[in-house]
Amino acid sequence: MRPTLTEVLGLDVSLLQSGMGGVAGSDLACAVSNAGAAGCAGGYKLVDGALSAMLGRLTAGTDRPVGVNLIPEVVGPESLDRQVAQVLDEAPKRLHLSFFGIPDDAVLERVVAAGRKLVVQVGTVRDGLHAAGYGAVVVAQGTEAGGHLLGTSTRDELVGELRARAPDACVVAAGGIGSPADAERAVAAGADGVLLGTAFVVAHESRAHSYFKHAVATADETDTVITDVYEIGWPGRRHRVLATAVTADPGQPKKFIGKTVVEGKSYLVPRFGSAVPTDATSGRIEEMALYCGQSCSSVSVEVSAAEVVAAFARVLPGAEAVNNEKRVESNVSR
Repeated sequence: MRPTLTEVLGLDVSLLQSGMGGVAGSDLACAVSNAGAAGCAGGYKLVDGALSAMLGRLTAGTDRPVGVNLIPEVVGPESLDRQVAQVLDEAPKRLHLSFFGIPDDAVLERVVAAGRKLVVQVGTVRDGLHAAGYGAVVVAQGTEAGGHLLGTSTRDELVGELRARAPDACVVAAGGIGSPADAERAVAAGADGVLLGTAFVVAHESRAHSYFKHAVATADETDTVITDVYEIGWPGRRHRVLATAVTADPGQPKKFIGKTVVEGKSYLVPRFGSAVPTDATSGRIEEMALYCGQSCSSVSVEVSAAEVVAAFARVLPGAEAVNNEKRVESNVSR
């Protein structure tokens, strides 16, 4: 019998929050973890003091399992090695490492040898089987997902094939999941749980710019497009975003259209840049990369992260055990 997601990561609810760079800061990650799911902060290109500061906020903000997301494709082997070393050296064992895409085997081996929980998001069966070989929680990302796309399969197709070829692996579905009904369908297709990204973009604790949040909350799936125009900072990768003037006319000049602040440092934002607009970003927000999955059709209001978790908890594996525990606590307190 394969282990459940709740058992593997020590959760109450079989739900992962996507470690979206910029949007998923420590406040969102800790709020999700404190609600019983697995929060995850976006490590992106953070290293040295900036990464240490994030790790400190994560460990101070929750005593529950929580993760940090790293992106091998963006930072390269040397910086990734430094990031992994910092997490292993500075954070407690309850903090797991989440990778967007497959890192080198040496990295996977290092994490496993350190006794850390491992989550790997993939877009192909081949990568999913590879990650499962290291005992990782495999997040199967379908093309319905917002942000950078790792493959060409739909969510249920990828989940189904991974489940058939790796029956003992812990597989989590990602992409196009905006309602409990969507989550139920993903579980019925063979998933052990779900990962949510777009649903958390509009959470109170999200660091997404207010324009970004409103755009997601008022959009439906027909407002999203798959494009490769937001390539500065992350070349060679397709991504699903809300349609903008930039996606409509990719021939515009690549000039600076705003600025942002990351861990106290100011940066200029170019048109066609891959960075998302956060609450620390100013300028032409409407032209920036507004990553958004097809699940936006089910996302219409800004709520707390805990409310998002609670809405999905009743339909996900692990919910029965949580409800039983609450009933026991209630009976004891009478």
